[in-house]
Amino acid sequence: MRLSDIIARLKLPFREEKELFSSLYGIMGFYPHDISYYKQALMHKSIGRRNDKGRPLNNERLEFLGDALLDAVVGHIVYDHFPGKREGFLTNTRSKLVSRDTLGKLAEEMGLTRLILSSGHSNSHNSYMAGNAFEALVGAIYLDQGYDAVMRFMKKRILARVINIDKVAYKEVNFKSKLLEWSQKNRVHMEFRMQKQDKDKESGSPIFKFQVFMEGVAGESGQGFSKKEAQQLASEATLKRLKREPQFIDAIFNAKSERTKMEEMPTMAVPSTEQEQDFVIHQPEAEEEGTGTNEANRTNGTYGTNGTHKSYETHKTHDETTDEFDLSDITATPQERSREDIIAAAEAAAFAES
Repeated sequence: MRLSDIIARLKLPFREEKELFSSLYGIMGFYPHDISYYKQALMHKSIGRRNDKGRPLNNERLEFLGDALLDAVVGHIVYDHFPGKREGFLTNTRSKLVSRDTLGKLAEEMGLTRLILSSGHSNSHNSYMAGNAFEALVGAIYLDQGYDAVMRFMKKRILARVINIDKVAYKEVNFKSKLLEWSQKNRVHMEFRMQKQDKDKESGSPIFKFQVFMEGVAGESGQGFSKKEAQQLASEATLKRLKREPQFIDAIFNAKSERTKMEEMPTMAVPSTEQEQDFVIHQPEAEEEGTGTNEANRTNGTYGTNGTHKSYETHKTHDETTDEFDLSDITATPQERSREDIIAAAEAAAFAES
């Protein structure tokens, strides 16, 4: 091997490390003291590296540390930036600033995603991986240069240059609208039930507590100084539960299935279109004046609401006893036959005898 090749190989790690130093300075605004912390912060677990003792070498532990530091540092900054604001406002603002989506966008905007080492063959990393790397970077800064360095980094490089803290704080995310949209898209019945209405002991302000119910399955609850705030908090917590608990979604859709099954079930058997003829009572075509047979039948008869014969009774004086009206008692009044009828009957009889 030529001497020039050996020198080139020796210079290669130095060149790569120099590029990393330069990239980190562009992101943080200062040079690292111990570059090893930052190298580890950029190692995703998918690369499967291990240290000399055989333990996994990735950014998960630094991510854990950075997550805790971000809560403290951002909480401190928000506290100083919004004097006099209530705890709920401060908590909500901090949550939006350190959310996974926000940190992922920060990592992308600052160029941190291009430095992440992973098993992927593309430089495009999802926001989850990028957000984890940002948290790990914060953990590395703390171990390398201390808490004050993390505070300066977040104040001067993030909240002063990349994020407008006021815009984030007052931008309201309508979690109730998002939950309603999800429910309507999946045809799930959703409602808010008030659990409590009270007054704050110190300020006397009203306090409301609402809980989400989806298909009768209890979701999360939220408490606030207005109904809107309480329902927003309950909706946000329920959306988070929907994302992390598949069993919760299963319970909702099982309840929906039972409801729709009951709705589709017929309340009674479909009536037959066949008409029964046993209710028909044939009357004579004509009655002699004064007999009043049809009128008596209409007067004494009792009919059901659907027009069918329900029961029919009439009173007959027969040895001073009352007999039940029977169909056999109905006889047609004989009519006088015409001459043509008599001749036709005689011819028919003669033909039958022959």
